Amino acid sequence: MNVLLLYPRFPKSFWSFEKTLALLDRKAMLPPLGLVTVAAILPQEWNFKLVDRNVRVCTEAEWAWADLVIMSAMIVQKEDLLSQILEAKQRGKQVAVGGPFPTALPNEMTSAGADYLILDEGEITLPLFVAAIARGDRTGIFRSGGEKPDVTNTPTPRFDLLELEAYAEMSVQFSRGCPFQCEFCDIIVLYGRKPRTKNPEQILAELDYLYKLGWRRSIFMVDDNFIGNKRNVKLFLKSLLPWMVEHNYPFSFATEASVDLAQDQELMDLMVACNFGAVFLGIETPDEESLTFTQKYQNTRDSLSEAVNKITRSGLRVMAGFIIGFDGEKAGAGARIVKFVEQTAIPTALFSMLQALPDTALWHRLEKEGRLRNKSANINQTTLMNFVPTRPLEDIAREYVQAFCDLYEPERFLERTYKHFRLLGEATYPKKGKGAKKPLNWKVLRALLVICWRQGLLRQTRWQFWRNLWNMYQHNRGGVSSYLAVCAQIEHFLEYRQIVRDEIEAQVAEFLEAEARVKPEAEVMEVLGSVKK
Repeated sequence: MNVLLLYPRFPKSFWSFEKTLALLDRKAMLPPLGLVTVAAILPQEWNFKLVDRNVRVCTEAEWAWADLVIMSAMIVQKEDLLSQILEAKQRGKQVAVGGPFPTALPNEMTSAGADYLILDEGEITLPLFVAAIARGDRTGIFRSGGEKPDVTNTPTPRFDLLELEAYAEMSVQFSRGCPFQCEFCDIIVLYGRKPRTKNPEQILAELDYLYKLGWRRSIFMVDDNFIGNKRNVKLFLKSLLPWMVEHNYPFSFATEASVDLAQDQELMDLMVACNFGAVFLGIETPDEESLTFTQKYQNTRDSLSEAVNKITRSGLRVMAGFIIGFDGEKAGAGARIVKFVEQTAIPTALFSMLQALPDTALWHRLEKEGRLRNKSANINQTTLMNFVPTRPLEDIAREYVQAFCDLYEPERFLERTYKHFRLLGEATYPKKGKGAKKPLNWKVLRALLVICWRQGLLRQTRWQFWRNLWNMYQHNRGGVSSYLAVCAQIEHFLEYRQIVRDEIEAQVAEFLEAEARVKPEAEVMEVLGSVKK
């Protein structure tokens, strides 16, 4: 069996970073961890080829070679997934799909022509699929029936199938699930509220494999909440530390965590000692009323600004997610988010309009209230809310666009980045020794020169850039390379903030035009109703 693993394209998004990645000749931020895990679970006597369409197109020879095409996708990849299903079917290929998007909206997959739907978690449903193939079944839908797999049995992903040089970072997963119950979150729908973790030996085996394949760059622990099971994560970190020392710190790590990380100094210290350099926090909003309404109670127990500062001072660069459009939200939410981000000096602040994702508690509540505008969803930053909010949609959109543009105004972004790294400079970094220092190659040097040229000479940021760089060199010399890497993100956001403005404003204009057409019709119906009475 020749299996083509095909990963659909992402549209331009907050995380796509095309212009920043181009500085280092990388094609994509992260590889498709789901597909290389699928390849490890399927029979190893099958033959596999993987094509990530974010890296390159599929060749005619690869299409001709394939007996079966397997695709996985998130909701944001919807457009390209549907087009690739059509492409495969036109070529006479059997198509199997899985992952978060097909699991959330399986009817869209069958409508698109997919033959097999391998839904939920693959450790359970892939064996059902393999059995169906062995029987000669030409179609099938495979579900877990609510069962969650024991991830300690998950095999090491087939990282060898990846074109490693194409990626800025590598993906590894330690746990699935999250203990919290945020109303808008689909993670607990897909993976449950009981975090399931791999054992330390498993993860070390995965790191060993990546090390043998020659990987020496950053690894993103793609857990939706890395610290969901604090006991197990500490056991893992205590095993990881001697491995990192023995191998001269070949990797740096980043991950996602809940804000209560700030309450556990031992855990933060362990992460820093193991060369974790960054953590993404789901802050969502500084408005406590909105946090309470959406059941994100874990963010209301302590001061959010103090939590961010404590995590930063411990040595972890903070990235954070923010959302506008919660029910009951007061006017000015966008400006309050900008104020919070600048007070806490968070460089990278993901900012989106709230979306009701399929099968979440929010989705079901809004459906019951008759407020869903669209039963599909898209979590990109260029999409209007898919439900009727409690304040005018056009007001929320206007605040959103203005706040996004303010957050990524170059001078403001560079100032936040500088302040953040000065706080990081007060942390104690692991002593890695001379063996861990990476040589300065031509790609890195060229990227550095481009950043200095654009930000230090061409733009109005020139004086700010050189002043901040000099101060970084004096006060946090070891953090200069990481600091410049974050400064490089503005190369992406300069273009992307204009894309956000253009696309949101166009959608608002369409929305208002549609509303204007509907309103007279409603008024006529009301008059007719009065006449009949």
